[in-house]
Amino acid sequence: METYQNIVLEKLPAHLRKYVVPQFYERYTPIDQALWRYVMRQNYIYLKDVAYYPYIPGLRKAGLTIERIPDLQQMNDSLKQIGWGAVTVDGFIPPAAFMEFQAHRVLVIAADIRQLEHIEYTPAPDIIHESSGHAPIIGEPEYAEYLQYFGEVGSKAMFSAKDFELYEAIRNLSILKEDPNATQEQIATGERLLEKIQQNMGEPSEMALLSRLHWWTVEYGLIGTVDDPKIYGAGLLSSIGESVTCMQPEVPKLPYTLDAVNYSYDITKPQPQLFVTPDFEHLRGVLDEFAADMSFRVGGKKSVDKAIACKNVCTAVYSSGLQVSGIFTAVGDENKLTYIKTSGPTALALRGKQLHRHSKNYHKDGFSAPVGLVTGFDRSLEDMTDADLYAAGIVVGQETVLSFDSGITVTGVLESLTRSEDKLVLLSFTKCTVRDTRTDAILFMPEWGMYDMAVGAQIVSVFSGAADKDAYEQQSDVSEISAVRHAYDESTKQLHERYARIRRMREKGNATEKLLMELFTDLQANFPGDWLSLVELLEIAANMSLTEAVRQIEDALDQIQKNQPHLVKLIQDGKRLAKDTNVSLIL
Repeated sequence: METYQNIVLEKLPAHLRKYVVPQFYERYTPIDQALWRYVMRQNYIYLKDVAYYPYIPGLRKAGLTIERIPDLQQMNDSLKQIGWGAVTVDGFIPPAAFMEFQAHRVLVIAADIRQLEHIEYTPAPDIIHESSGHAPIIGEPEYAEYLQYFGEVGSKAMFSAKDFELYEAIRNLSILKEDPNATQEQIATGERLLEKIQQNMGEPSEMALLSRLHWWTVEYGLIGTVDDPKIYGAGLLSSIGESVTCMQPEVPKLPYTLDAVNYSYDITKPQPQLFVTPDFEHLRGVLDEFAADMSFRVGGKKSVDKAIACKNVCTAVYSSGLQVSGIFTAVGDENKLTYIKTSGPTALALRGKQLHRHSKNYHKDGFSAPVGLVTGFDRSLEDMTDADLYAAGIVVGQETVLSFDSGITVTGVLESLTRSEDKLVLLSFTKCTVRDTRTDAILFMPEWGMYDMAVGAQIVSVFSGAADKDAYEQQSDVSEISAVRHAYDESTKQLHERYARIRRMREKGNATEKLLMELFTDLQANFPGDWLSLVELLEIAANMSLTEAVRQIEDALDQIQKNQPHLVKLIQDGKRLAKDTNVSLIL
């Protein structure tokens, strides 16, 4: 993985690096570059009045220029100055991974760029949205802290099996909508699948609810007052269509509170309402209010039940500090947490670091252990000293019987004990039998080998993923669906060449009226509906004060918008900007 001489990226954990792809800057076509330039010029002119103030100087701080698509080296050279970094990925990545990148102060940027047909908005992540939307506001310290904190909270959020189905459906549909070769039937099929999954999600998971708060703040947030809000959300900052329409009075502006968690969203449609925060500190307060009830903060049976519903690797943390990572399947009593059980590879860790000898290979068939107090002890087992253990008859090399208040008994020869700081975290037995005396169920038998019993009176935290993700080497959740790499026909390649010529004329300043009109005539003959190339030509003609050329190009643009009414706003905005000499942000 390329780290761009950025220490932030050099410290990125191995389990996140699997999502990173090369930018392949050479894949961006001259049309892509013109599209970027058009969007950025439009945004610059409009957003300087409606964006939260730090956005405009933030463009430069983030290493962005109006003139060309940013390369990751340039962005990282700038972002590392404020303790952040940026990497490119292939479209949507799982929400938990996205959040964890944020926690590590790394912006995730989709390597692709939208098609010209979707210039105003695309449901698929692209480099316009991620870089021009997210990166510039990072220079505001309070917002950067909120974004990182959101990542820390979000990376712990419990998700359901349905959430991953939804993620795959959204990713698939967004790719189809940006694939010029996709048929309407394929898109319609993708939309039906997404709608079916959305209608059968059941009760929203922590991740689903948290993603709503992320959407209404990081992506579509407003700041200030409901009567005079400014834009800071990346989805708005990067959309030349919705950044305008969202400020209309027809779109309700609501004070941002925890109630926003009750508002679902649709990534394919304009937002029906937006939320306004008075300041970035308020965002953190709302997030803390939500996080107070999350599984990683409250633990207990309800949280373990969420881990079971997840059907993916989660971690349960005992009050002793021991972390158990695996796929959870049972909690003992249906009304009370008496023991935990996993199936398949399970690992044990302390403070995020895997315990020696307790990898998922060692516990390859699962793990189970009681939760609760031992009958007759005046304190929890985890708090007992060696002297306390000796007095209770818990001695290495001798047979030990532990009877828990829950009715579970552990009988075996104590082989070793493991402490962490002042806590007893693990007891290891041979010749061990574990029985639930209430049901007479056998939970562990001597012939199964060593019994490693986790120690702890409570489960104080449960969170998504393994405690030590790099050591656990969690099965890859990188989607098998990849964004389509475009293959261009000869006609499109010829159009690319025309765009490249226009850029050279503008940048070198060597255009003449004769060259410009020859290119205009060529475009009219071979690409009569291509409006963006004419907008770029119009800018050059206007700068050269070529009155007749300006008239002819504008007439051609008027004819295009007459034939294609959906282009009216794009063309009118382009004509207006072509004559504006005050749009410049070249690094």
